[in-house]
Amino acid sequence: MRDAAINIRAEPNQRDLIDQAAKLLGKNRSDFMLEAACERAQSILLDQVYFQIIEGQFTQFLELLDTATEYNSGLEKLLTVQPPWKVNRS
Repeated sequence: MRDAAINIRAEPNQRDLIDQAAKLLGKNRSDFMLEAACERAQSILLDQVYFQIIEGQFTQFLELLDTATEYNSGLEKLLTVQPPWKVNRS
């Protein structure tokens, strides 16, 4: 039994689009939205956390991780730039 509520507001055209797609799959709006949201969430998590490497390249990958990097002035400058959401706009 589902007991955790998720509430969302949408534009009428968005709701209608979702309803149309859900109907084509024989699902109700809630089931369709929950399935789509879970698929997207899994995709994002896998993209951010998991990667696959061919066995023969694993040693090379480890060597690259252990190799010291050269100084990069462009990267140094980039790391000092404030992101837009932290810029004081008063």
